[in-house]
Amino acid sequence: MNHLRLEKKGLRGLAIAESFRETDLKSKLAGVVMRRDFVIDGFVFGNATIEGDDATDAMISMYEKLDRNDISFILVSGLIISMYNIVDMMKLWKKIKMPIIGVTYGESDGMEEAIRHHFPDSYESKIKQYRNLGTRTKISLHTKHDIYLRVEGCDIREAKKLLDTFTLQGAVPEPLRVAQILAKAELDLKP
Repeated sequence: MNHLRLEKKGLRGLAIAESFRETDLKSKLAGVVMRRDFVIDGFVFGNATIEGDDATDAMISMYEKLDRNDISFILVSGLIISMYNIVDMMKLWKKIKMPIIGVTYGESDGMEEAIRHHFPDSYESKIKQYRNLGTRTKISLHTKHDIYLRVEGCDIREAKKLLDTFTLQGAVPEPLRVAQILAKAELDLKP
């Protein structure tokens, strides 16, 4: 386990979010590098195939494109993106070698039935990928909003402390909020 270095004065992370339209073949991924003091000092873009299996590789590529050694953690808005393109947290963690925190915002009874319905002839591998994510842990932020986490390379207590630091209001940590805005803006630029 890497552990988050929460005491680090210049702590910064990469937050990744997506945006897409139902008619798109690819989703737009946006990454924002944000410091603990909320200063943004980097952006990166990528794509993931709708209904595909390339989300993890796309995120690794985005991280590598930044070519930085000052990033301490990765935040991901949702680990099942682009219509069931499932992020492999373990692969991401092993490749990037820093804590990975997947954040979601709503309760769920799970995705297995939806995956079976959406991929009637090929659901087995998607369900295996989904099960490999493990269970989510519900936490309450200092803002009194609940969110759900999956973590790799750190523990839930550290992740909560980090997200409390990066959440100004509501449920969405500031780096993910900015990444979501950027992904939507990038989507709107390309018809």
